[in-house]
Amino acid sequence: DVPLDWSLTRGSQRRVLATLFASVGYGETVTYGELAARSELGSAYTAARGVGAIMGSNPLPVVVPCHRVMAADGLGGFGGGRATKEWLLAHEGVLTTALDFG
Repeated sequence: DVPLDWSLTRGSQRRVLATLFASVGYGETVTYGELAARSELGSAYTAARGVGAIMGSNPLPVVVPCHRVMAADGLGGFGGGRATKEWLLAHEGVLTTALDFG
């Protein structure tokens, strides 16, 4: 329940980030395509790619949880790096942490 200042966002960026914030809770994930559909962006392929670009431009990462947005075939990217995305998702119980036998 954190009040957010959306003034750094606009248009479809604001719509997608607000949809993500409102509909993907702690411990949940969504694919780029699913988030595009929830945000009513249009053509699935083009919209999913657009969602990826929007996640990369998220001015409120972690609070607006772009780490919860996944590729259809895996983790997808994250501006803070893959290791950070994996850690955040493991912390939320989405991924299990790998054991280090080294």
